[in-house]
Amino acid sequence: MKENKSKILLQLFWATFTLSAFTFGGGFVIVSLMKKKFVEELKWLDENEMLDITAIAQSSPGPIPINASVILGYRMAGIMGTIVAILGTAIPPMVIISLISVFYSQFRENQIIATALQVMRVGVAAVIFDVVLNLAKNVWKTKKSFYIGMMVIAFLAAAIFDISAMLIILICLGIGIANVLISLTRKKGKKETGKL
Repeated sequence: MKENKSKILLQLFWATFTLSAFTFGGGFVIVSLMKKKFVEELKWLDENEMLDITAIAQSSPGPIPINASVILGYRMAGIMGTIVAILGTAIPPMVIISLISVFYSQFRENQIIATALQVMRVGVAAVIFDVVLNLAKNVWKTKKSFYIGMMVIAFLAAAIFDISAMLIILICLGIGIANVLISLTRKKGKKETGKL
């Protein structure tokens, strides 16, 4: 059992380390790669768990990759898994940003690096678009008009009315909590009616 946990911790560190080291473009990009790694390749999570982790990571303060690593690490190996996943996720950008800060003026003036960064932005936009499509597909698969309606309204609020993403997330969180409370109240009412 201890050997198995060590193996999981090593896999967890290496997976989060490589994802973090080779992901450019921020949190939304890594969500797509985490899905491929942890759902499709390692089969540690199913689609719904990954969606839940994504929703929690996006709505919590802090960087999305670190937030997702905390949840994923804890899910796989408890507190030790959380620590290992955070280290795996944090080390690559910390080293890369430290190096860039030392050579910042040279990087800024180098035309080749400027062009490479511009090209990377195009790739990042494509990956983010892929993440949006996958998340939308998963919401559509639920066939629940409430969720689909919320998704469409949230999109319109952000894209057309330029409402802050944080405000949209908080409103959706409030509606979700209210929905759960209403469901629990209904179940409780049915149980009490059944007892009579």
